[in-house]
Amino acid sequence: MQTAATGVARRPRAYVRVAGPDAEDFLQRMLSNDVSAGEVVDALLLTPKARVIAPLRVWRRGGDDFLLLTEPELGDTVRTTLLRARFAAKCEIEPEQHTSAIVFGDADGIPNPDYGMPAVEVLDDPVEPTLDDEALELLRIRAGTARYGREIDDRVLPAEAGLVEHAVSFTKGCYPGQEPVARLHYRGHANRGLRVLAWEGAMLPEPDEPVTYKGKDVGRITSAARDGDRIVALAYVRVAVPPDARLVVGTAVAETIG
Repeated sequence: MQTAATGVARRPRAYVRVAGPDAEDFLQRMLSNDVSAGEVVDALLLTPKARVIAPLRVWRRGGDDFLLLTEPELGDTVRTTLLRARFAAKCEIEPEQHTSAIVFGDADGIPNPDYGMPAVEVLDDPVEPTLDDEALELLRIRAGTARYGREIDDRVLPAEAGLVEHAVSFTKGCYPGQEPVARLHYRGHANRGLRVLAWEGAMLPEPDEPVTYKGKDVGRITSAARDGDRIVALAYVRVAVPPDARLVVGTAVAETIG
């Protein structure tokens, strides 16, 4: 690996290989994005009602060889879901074992836009971490990037989590969940969206702690981290709430910073 990195952090992952003569066609039918659009694309594995089963980073390692990178707890779910739908498709769907690190700065690897600054993900490299888990989490929250198990669960639609812009294609063929995703995109809009909030304080809020505006519940906290003397958090907030609104979390007054 060639790098002039400004920081390195471990990134827990699960990995699923999809390979064989029908691999591309199968993934096109199963995932939300066009896997032929580039060497690396983000995509979603969805239920028919467009709830997220797993967010994926799809790396095309060769013509018929794809590696799916997902959250560490979702590897078995991704493999089982794909196997159940494979039918006669000629492709292998198997787990692989790797390690991942996020390298910030000028480096070679899988592009990773999740942290608000240039970064790549490198596999199986003995690079030593210089950033701990808390520092990486703060970068993710500041960047407004949704994470499975926090911002993404079975209560949330892709558009609400900001996933449609980079993980959905509206020009490729059908896939599970396409109809509700397209219907919301073309005929409506999400009623809530993610915002980055900040306020002075030391105590981190609990997940799902209410966010209020003028005495009314308008959202909920999903993730939070300390940033010096303040708290930075991700929250779902109703889109009707003005961007410059003074929001209340517990007893603190929060401002929207992203």
